[in-house]
Amino acid sequence: MSAHLTRRAALVGTAAAALAAARPARADSPVLRLGVLTDLSGPYAETGGKGSVICAEQAAAEAMAASPGLRVEVIAADHQNKPDVGAAIARQWFDRDGVDAILDVPNSGVGLAVASVATEKDKVFLITGSATADLTGSKCSPNLVHWTFDTYMLARVTGGSLVEQGLTKWFFLVADYAFGHVLERDATKLIQAAHGSVVGSVAYPFPGTADFSSYLVQAQSSGAQVLGLGNAGHDTINAIKQAHEFGLTQSMTIAAMLMFVTDVHALGLPTAQGLVLSETFYWDLNDRTRAFANRMLKRRADWRPNMEQAGSYGGALHYLKTAAAMGPAEAKKSGAATVARMKAMPTDDDAFGPGRIREDGRALHPAYLFRVKKPADSHGPWDLYETVATIPAEQAFRPLSEGGCRLVHA
Repeated sequence: MSAHLTRRAALVGTAAAALAAARPARADSPVLRLGVLTDLSGPYAETGGKGSVICAEQAAAEAMAASPGLRVEVIAADHQNKPDVGAAIARQWFDRDGVDAILDVPNSGVGLAVASVATEKDKVFLITGSATADLTGSKCSPNLVHWTFDTYMLARVTGGSLVEQGLTKWFFLVADYAFGHVLERDATKLIQAAHGSVVGSVAYPFPGTADFSSYLVQAQSSGAQVLGLGNAGHDTINAIKQAHEFGLTQSMTIAAMLMFVTDVHALGLPTAQGLVLSETFYWDLNDRTRAFANRMLKRRADWRPNMEQAGSYGGALHYLKTAAAMGPAEAKKSGAATVARMKAMPTDDDAFGPGRIREDGRALHPAYLFRVKKPADSHGPWDLYETVATIPAEQAFRPLSEGGCRLVHA
């Protein structure tokens, strides 16, 4: 067996498995298996990674507590940011290991590959880490739900707000794979619609780029007001650090098109202060988000989940509620039928609050525009954001009629 398949982390969901074993189970209740396919060792290890696994385990524990007799197991694997590796793991999980639903999958290239396998095998794909909006557009499928965020939302909330403030000339620095290119495409459309312009762009090799200096020089010399970063994780952190070192922030505004609270925490407020970004979850938004974050502290000390990780909780919990309502045996028969039932049931959890899933698979919840606090305004190591605006779900995400999804009927 190849090395990447042996790294599946046999039952990283030991807490969830232990709960299942401790509770009497009906003889006719089969085990539901969730596979967290994520980045455990690369540039997205902190934005997804172990945090996404922990959040899925929390969802499993809560679902089993709410539905006595429900049995859930959580396993995980590292897709190494390679579409062929991700697709191979997904196929093995579905064919041999009895996985019913895959979730997370940071990296849009891997996400598109896994979506194809899930559709072929009639399983469930809960997308909480892949960003490309094509997953509910031209690449939509009856077997997937796209949770948390996508490239359209990021462009609309972050990019649109800056153009409205008069920052109309943009230069993009993007990762050279599906996510970076689709984010630039979606942002460019919205910027131009608001009478702004993109004066230049450059795509850098992904993964493996650590030195962004030559790209930052191009951005500085472009005459743009805004540097739009179409990357995430370690790359975003490194690009922002180097932009500060070059003094680029003295002449340009940095728009981190996909940035997480975990990234801001890693950067530190002296460097990150003043950045504007968008997320659909922040641990300190309200009483429900704080309660969720406090439960997660019991699983991992000195940590607050970001929106991708919280999405693994919200997506897994709604799937498990749906499977419990259908009956696990029935839910295991067809991923498409289970997703259809998920769409028919309203969503509600402590991370995202009430919402719904559209017919194209887009999960709808509000999005928030945040500004990173100055060090003097922060009351603790995770007190990082101030809320600038709340964008209703129907305005934050792409209109249903504009995506081109074949599941949408006029």
